[in-house]
Amino acid sequence: MTSLTPALDAELRKDTPLIFGSVSVDLPGYSLNLLDGAGVLSFGGRTFVGEDATYGTISDVEDLSDGTGDSAPAFGMTLMPSGDAAAADLAAPTMQGAPVMVWMGAVNPSTGIPVPDPQLVFVGELDVPTLESDEHSRKLTYEVVSVFERLFEDDESARLSAGHHRSIFPNEEGMDFATGVAEPVYWGVAGTPPAITTYSGGSGYSQRNQLV
Repeated sequence: MTSLTPALDAELRKDTPLIFGSVSVDLPGYSLNLLDGAGVLSFGGRTFVGEDATYGTISDVEDLSDGTGDSAPAFGMTLMPSGDAAAADLAAPTMQGAPVMVWMGAVNPSTGIPVPDPQLVFVGELDVPTLESDEHSRKLTYEVVSVFERLFEDDESARLSAGHHRSIFPNEEGMDFATGVAEPVYWGVAGTPPAITTYSGGSGYSQRNQLV
């Protein structure tokens, strides 16, 4: 079973479909919408161009990779900035985390209009940029990571306590009146062993009681 719309699925089954890829990056204060080739296409309230007057063009996009284990889906995207100012702007720390969406679609060759509806194949955000420059050219490669990358963020400062709970949910009082907790539970750290440990029992059977 395909997840494509019937119209797009039918177009892609033709002998010579006119396929396109498009990328949108919602930079702070600027929406960058680029095609993987020359031309202009509009869909979903956005207009995609082969060359953006401010930030340049797409050089190449690596194959999308599925994440396994402790990694999330990611790919590399190389841009060809239109100038030094554009390159410096794209590599600025404020660009990190900008939302990225990638579509794959087909164009009706008779009308030049995208077949409804292009397939959204990736949703993520800009991560780490690498800027390469020489005498006659410059390029900037961005690691683009999935939105699931945030699931791997380290929360070592988290605590199972009313104070920490309120720091995240200021008006939530669910932990304010918790009682009967025999020992503290630490999140993200190994915790501190109790100062006193007692053992009771006999005849080969022992029971451990921790005093905290």
